Amino acid sequence: MKVDHFKGRKIVGGKARGQALVSPEPICFLGGVDVKTGWVTEVGHCLEGKNIAGKVLVFPIGKGSTGGSYLIFESVENGVGPCAIVNRTVEQVTAIGCIIAEIPMLDQVEPDPIDFIHDGDWVEVDADAGTLRILSNDEARELSESALHGAAAR
Repeated sequence: MKVDHFKGRKIVGGKARGQALVSPEPICFLGGVDVKTGWVTEVGHCLEGKNIAGKVLVFPIGKGSTGGSYLIFESVENGVGPCAIVNRTVEQVTAIGCIIAEIPMLDQVEPDPIDFIHDGDWVEVDADAGTLRILSNDEARELSESALHGAAAR
């Protein structure tokens, strides 16, 4: 069954489009993500060695210390944070981080996007409407090309 539209609950409003980075494991920003570079550094984590910068980060729930809220904010301030976060279940640390960093955030998304979205899929989060959508190949190609042109112009 192909699923490309999802409905969830708005935690932090806003809209974002980007490539998905998906983890079936919880993520801890305190010690698990280098907020200066965006690299996931938690040893043994399925995303270890991958970069969250500009990605729609999809994972079940955050874990770790309350310091993680500020680290989410710091990653955005450093230009290496995610453009949106989608969780199965929100918890306070990730929610507060998204609020202060103004990162669009959804939770309670149905069907479970972890089962249908893959790393590298281009997705659109409209937290205001409570929706998540996998973009069509044409839309993804257009975004990918505009990202390449933007990088070449820098």
